[in-house]
Amino acid sequence: MSMESVNDVKGRVVAITGGGRGIGLSTARALRAAGARVAIGDVDGKAVTAAADRLGADVLASGLDVTDRDSFAAFLALIERELGPLDVLVNNAGIMPIGPMIDEPDDVARRVFEVNVLGCLTGTKLALPGMLRRGRGHIVNVASAAGKSPVPGGASYAASKAAIVSLTETARVEHAGRGVAFTCVMPSFTATELIAGTKGTRFVPTVAPDDVAAAIAAAIARPRADVYVPRSVGAILRVQPLLGRRLRDAINRRLGADRTFLDVDPAARAAYDERIRAPRAATSAVTEHAAAGSRPEKADG
Repeated sequence: MSMESVNDVKGRVVAITGGGRGIGLSTARALRAAGARVAIGDVDGKAVTAAADRLGADVLASGLDVTDRDSFAAFLALIERELGPLDVLVNNAGIMPIGPMIDEPDDVARRVFEVNVLGCLTGTKLALPGMLRRGRGHIVNVASAAGKSPVPGGASYAASKAAIVSLTETARVEHAGRGVAFTCVMPSFTATELIAGTKGTRFVPTVAPDDVAAAIAAAIARPRADVYVPRSVGAILRVQPLLGRRLRDAINRRLGADRTFLDVDPAARAAYDERIRAPRAATSAVTEHAAAGSRPEKADG
């Protein structure tokens, strides 16, 4: 199948990690509305079940721990059995603890990289062989504008997102010409639990999860290497390196970007911080949320 055929979202089999809430849930909703066959996974079994209930009976849902290779492999195998060969993997699962670097416990920093980076890498390595064999597919990695800019108070998070930016670009170059597209999505401040207790940055708009979802859906329909949400953030990030560090840092101080993740309301973040530090175990059993007749004859393997 040609890359032009992959551009059509309708009928594509799409897996989304971190699909229980936020950007993942919004992306599942947008892609389902566009006619994709959607599967969502999340470490929070109750959240992913509730998400599937809201999305519709044709959405396949499962517990998924992206830090566990066996769990990820089982999730993709389930999709293969129930929906057919995977066309698109959206690596969206991620966590964002914030605060002074020296105050961050080592186990928290380690979990950031296990979820944000190794989870993304594991999913890519598991999904890619089948895509390469079929000569078609699309890996969409959700990074952040933080991956291309200094983020005081978010050192581990920003470093993890920088790693995803590099991973996506490296994979794109390594597998060029083999029918698989790679897209790195870099949202600005997004109105999810991740930014609870923060005030944002002056003149940098906070986007809705639906805005990011729409950008992801558009990138699947017409693959692009880099997607910024909003688009204006891309212009800012491309210009910053040309300014030099002194001017860039002065501008960031003027905008308040140097304190965005340091001047926070701990009480407003308490519930989120508790959840990401003590995650619920992913359910190994599948939430059989696919409607009757949703098991199509499999396409080429």
